[in-house]
Amino acid sequence: MDFTAGKLSNEHQEQLRSASESADPLSVSPLKISPRSPRSPKSPKSPKSPRSPSDRHNKVGSDRGSPLKNKKSSHSPRDGRPKKGGSGGKGTWGGLMDTDDVHAIDPNDPNYTSSEDTERTSTKDMVAAFEEYKKKAIILVEEYFQNDDITSTANELREFGMSCYDFYFIKKLVSMAMDRHDKEKEMAAVLLSALYAEVIKPQQVYKGFSKLLESADDFIVDIPDAIDILALFIARAVVDDILPPAFLAKANSSLPKDSKGIEVIKRAEKSYLSAPLHAEIIERRWGGSKNKTVEDVKDKINNLLIEYVVSGEKNEACRCIKDLNMRFFHHEIVKRAIIMAMEKQQAENRLLDLLKKTSEEGLINSSQLSKGFNRIIDNIDDLSLDIPNARVIFQSIISKGASEGWLCISSLKSLSTQLEKQEIDEKLVKEFKLKAQSMIKEYFLSGDIVEVSRILESENSSCLAELNAIFVKKLITLAMDRKNREKEMASVLLSSVCFPADDVVNGFVMLIESADDTALDIPIVVEDLAMFLARAEVDEVLNPQHMEEIGSQFFEPNSIGNKVLLMAKSLLKGRLSGERILRCWGGGGSSTNGWAIEDVKDKIRKLLEEFESGGDAKEAYRCIKELGMPFFHHEVVKKSLVIIIEKKSERLWGFLKECFSMGLITMYQMTKGFARVAESLDDLALDVPDAEKQFKVYVERAEAEGWLDSTFSYNRLGHSMENGFC
Repeated sequence: MDFTAGKLSNEHQEQLRSASESADPLSVSPLKISPRSPRSPKSPKSPKSPRSPSDRHNKVGSDRGSPLKNKKSSHSPRDGRPKKGGSGGKGTWGGLMDTDDVHAIDPNDPNYTSSEDTERTSTKDMVAAFEEYKKKAIILVEEYFQNDDITSTANELREFGMSCYDFYFIKKLVSMAMDRHDKEKEMAAVLLSALYAEVIKPQQVYKGFSKLLESADDFIVDIPDAIDILALFIARAVVDDILPPAFLAKANSSLPKDSKGIEVIKRAEKSYLSAPLHAEIIERRWGGSKNKTVEDVKDKINNLLIEYVVSGEKNEACRCIKDLNMRFFHHEIVKRAIIMAMEKQQAENRLLDLLKKTSEEGLINSSQLSKGFNRIIDNIDDLSLDIPNARVIFQSIISKGASEGWLCISSLKSLSTQLEKQEIDEKLVKEFKLKAQSMIKEYFLSGDIVEVSRILESENSSCLAELNAIFVKKLITLAMDRKNREKEMASVLLSSVCFPADDVVNGFVMLIESADDTALDIPIVVEDLAMFLARAEVDEVLNPQHMEEIGSQFFEPNSIGNKVLLMAKSLLKGRLSGERILRCWGGGGSSTNGWAIEDVKDKIRKLLEEFESGGDAKEAYRCIKELGMPFFHHEVVKKSLVIIIEKKSERLWGFLKECFSMGLITMYQMTKGFARVAESLDDLALDVPDAEKQFKVYVERAEAEGWLDSTFSYNRLGHSMENGFC
């Protein structure tokens, strides 16, 4: 090694630092510095004199032509290396990590300990080992990109026997892939997922990505779009469950605010992980799933289930599910496994055991399980045609899953006996369409909701679902071809007629199915349908589960249905989305212009203060109802909590409890209100020092009352981060 002025070169300092970080702290003793005798009074007192006169003499002396001319040794018995890691100079002690063999430790020194030789040797060995690992890692990555052999790569990485340096392999794999084609990027992502936990420890993966973020400023020099590529790698790692979502927040707090790493984190969060259907988009970004059609995947699922029923090998079945690498489509596995269990009752226990195992291991998450069961609930009547006692068998499967703890019944739709679908005469449908068109046009002129409701009741006295869906379709179709006033009136009418949610869902499905024809007359049909769909959720005509139900019928990425769903979800994701969507056509929840948001906030604040100071509860409930803005009830929750924390008002807590029990404030709005308070705790703490402590208590009370849904989490309460090593 070449050392200059008693210092390590920058490259070796980085190697030594990385090696020291990775090493087991119990295996290497801390470096010690032997106390030296005090400096001579003649020694320079200021570090401004980096060289002694003898150094200057040596520079122009007989060593000028020698290959050792830069060697800074002295004939004096005093050790002239830098003191406490500082730069060189006469009378100093040298750097802590100086490994220049010229400055040998003197065994005759009264302060000499035998461990000093061992420590110096150990440090040199660590640097050498890390240097060797780097060379092997680069070769291994190059070979993998050439042969695409995951098994061979995993075996060679194990043979290295230096798992404490695996973070460097992560960093090198990703950084080399960033400068190559999409094929290599996809290969790198697949390899990371395959090696995770089994070959490379989660801590090393976490550290490897941390190092990548630290090096983002360097990557940008050679790779112009490095920020976007690295953001996508991080998003892919989160989707593939090899990085915890908490990694982003942790890294964001540890990086310098002006570094490119911060931009990478923001890009990963906002452009990728926050996008609707982000898992599917990220998985396919580099072409990973482009050769898999939906039918191909369904065939593979069917084959693996048949094979499992015959063999009973749960581990092999789980491996096949992992190899599909389509977590977002696991609900199809659940659906097909249950249908197979219903058809072949002798295989029921074996198939349910597989679902239990995949649930307990987190291979199939609770959301996909619920979605698979709900899809069967939606089609139970059709299944009953082929399986006469399908409803009874399915009910027993649900009960068994719930009793074993791997299925949450509360996340499932109702399986209550449904009325037989009534055959509707074609002539009746045609007549209703004409009457519906006439009453809608009249409504656009008069704005009389009561009259429309009366005519609907008389024309569809049996409340036939098909006729309700036809009315929804006709109402929105006619509104889309008119001005914003009519669009606003259509949304208001839709929230006023109180159709069953399933009928509204069917109406939107019919609208989307006929969108290609509608587009001939209305070019922006996708944008309009997305806005109507988003508005229906804001007005609580539909809920997020109904949105997923609509989306499940339009799976193809390029279909109009998928585009409408993506745009609607994007609109709903935005900040203050409810307020913006409500006013997209100039209204405010009615056919007339609505209040300004600040006015509504002021009204809420006044009514809560009035109630807290001794006002009438019934009057407060009435005022909230009269606001006519159920999507904005989270503001009631937020302002109530702020007053409760500031004044420790149990009266207002009881008010929230009553609002929740009577259905005036939904769980969704309650959860959103608590989340808004969590976001503003720093500001609240300026006035109430123990605001965070109080908020924690109220969160626990709310959870005990059942106010908050499972999506609510408050990380600042001291909960440990995921995977336990952040």
